[in-house]
Amino acid sequence: MYAISYFKIKKNMNITPAEFQYLKETLSKDLIAMLMERRTMSMEDAFRCYYGSETFKNINDPETGLYFQSPGYVFSYLEEELINQTGNN
Repeated sequence: MYAISYFKIKKNMNITPAEFQYLKETLSKDLIAMLMERRTMSMEDAFRCYYGSETFKNINDPETGLYFQSPGYVFSYLEEELINQTGNN
């Protein structure tokens, strides 16, 4: 028998590490696609931008709950971060 560990998330929500990983990967895929579409980035640039961002770091922190939000909502944070870094829209 395998032991299953759970993350304790805000509001007493239990989620397995596998579920957490799946949610992060799904959100990451969507955010990278949004960078490519909305900011006309190449796939390589979108990957570099996303994986180097504070938003990505926050998604990987289960305490933030950001991994559980919609892609559009999280993208607004990512876009704000990019605007603040570059001073461009």
